[in-house]
Parts: sequence; structure tokens; C-alpha cells
Amino acid sequence: MHITDWIVLLFTGALVAATIIFRKLTVAGALTGACLAMFLYKGAGITGLAMLGAFFVAGTAATAFGRSKKEKIGIAEQNKGQRRAGQVLANGGVAALAGLLGWLYPQQAGLCQLAAAAALASASADTLSSEMGSVYGKSFYNILTFKKDACGLDGVISLEGTLWGIAGSAMIALIYAIGYGFSPAVIWILLAGFTGNLADSVLGASLERKGWLNNDQVNFLNTLIAALVALAGGL
Repeated sequence: MHITDWIVLLFTGALVAATIIFRKLTVAGALTGACLAMFLYKGAGITGLAMLGAFFVAGTAATAFGRSKKEKIGIAEQNKGQRRAGQVLANGGVAALAGLLGWLYPQQAGLCQLAAAAALASASADTLSSEMGSVYGKSFYNILTFKKDACGLDGVISLEGTLWGIAGSAMIALIYAIGYGFSPAVIWILLAGFTGNLADSVLGASLERKGWLNNDQVNFLNTLIAALVALAGGL
């Protein structure tokens, strides 16, 4: 392996240990995250790792922020936000798959990197909109009926949460632009992140409320939808 690969491997190992020690991820979740990170690195380089790291840090901070208020209304993440392997796969699986495909098919690396960025933009938008929206949101509405609904229920949105979601997508788009250069792809990442987050709310208000899908499945689907939207724009 190249010296850079060894540095990335050691750095990833240190992060895995830290997330376990500080109880941000379960052991299985941390090991799963390490695998996803290596796939992203092989297919999208340091920029891929940076996008994944930004999503993780921002999502962890947003989950912890305003926890007392979230606990009072019963919407705080269980186990103080410690993520399981299933949650890691649901949020990062599509991006990691795109990274793997970019590694295996280097002639399509550009499209795979775009898909990975879009998937992470959607995951970031979803996490920030729900976690920060529950703290700062003033009025909450069911996305299907546009009638007022309770904060924290599946498919419930707020203006403040939506704006935080856009900021989450913009964060990933900015890292992509720094790593690969500013291009129309950046706009597609923003659009894909917003669309994926919107799809998450629609799926939550419909299929998840009926018990046909669980939260992990909805999260996986919203990142997949975002990746497909970006690919459609990049082709």
C-alpha cells in the first residue's frame, strides 16, 4: 500500500477507537463505519473521507444539541445518540457503495463521486433538519396534509428544520467543490440533498407511519433517491 493509504488506515483506526470510547457508536457501528470509510476513500479519495467525516461530526453535534428539550418531548435518540451498525449503513451505505463502484470502475469514478456526495448531502440534510428543527422550529406541519402536527412525528417538518437541512446539503456540496472543483455538479448535489430530505419526510408521513417501513429503511431510501437525482443530472 502507498504511504497515504497507511496514514488513512491508522487515522481511521484511531477514529474507530475514539467513537467507541466516547460512546458515539456501538462497537459494531464503529467497525461498520470504518468499512464504509475505506470504500469511500478508495473510490473518492480524501474528499470522500472529508464528506463522510463532516456528516458524522455535524450529525453527532446536532443530535447532542438541545438534548434536554428533546428528552422532555420524547424525541431524543436512544442511548444518548449512540448509533448502531444498522443506522450507520442506512445513512452511509449508498455513499459507500458509490465509492466501491468508483474504485472498481475508475472510468466512472466521477459519476460515483457525485452519487456519494449526493447521498451524504441527503443524510446530512435529514439529520440536521430533524435534530435542529426540533430545537428551533416554531410551527410543525405534516408534509402530506400541511396541517399542524406534533414535533418529532414521522413526516413532520418546519421551516427552520428545512433551512437547517439545506445548510447540511450545502456543507457537503462545499467540501465536494473544494476537493473536485466548482462545477454544475455542486448545484445537483444541493438539489439532490434537498430532494432526498423531502422524500424522507414523505416516506415518513406515509409508509413509516403505517409501519410498512422503519426509520433505517427510510434513511437508506432517501440517500438512494438523492444519489439517483444527482446521477440523472450528471449524465
